Amino acid sequence: MADYQERPATTTIIEKRGGGGTMVAVLLLVVVVAIAAFFLIGSESRKDSAVESAATQVGQAASDVGDAAKDAAGTVKEQPAN
Repeated sequence: MADYQERPATTTIIEKRGGGGTMVAVLLLVVVVAIAAFFLIGSESRKDSAVESAATQVGQAASDVGDAAKDAAGTVKEQPAN
């Protein structure tokens, strides 16, 4: 029969390394995305505000032109025919 030898007991030590750098990278990515979203949303709000302001000004200008046309038409009607 075969002779079996007992192996001496050994201890294996497993060290966990790393992991901290990944967490920092993920946190940094979240911060960058949050800042980009803030600026994009702010930019859209400024654009919308500018468009609204321009539309208001165009509407006021159209109203002024309409009033001027009414005044001119009234003046033409009041003049005697030659």
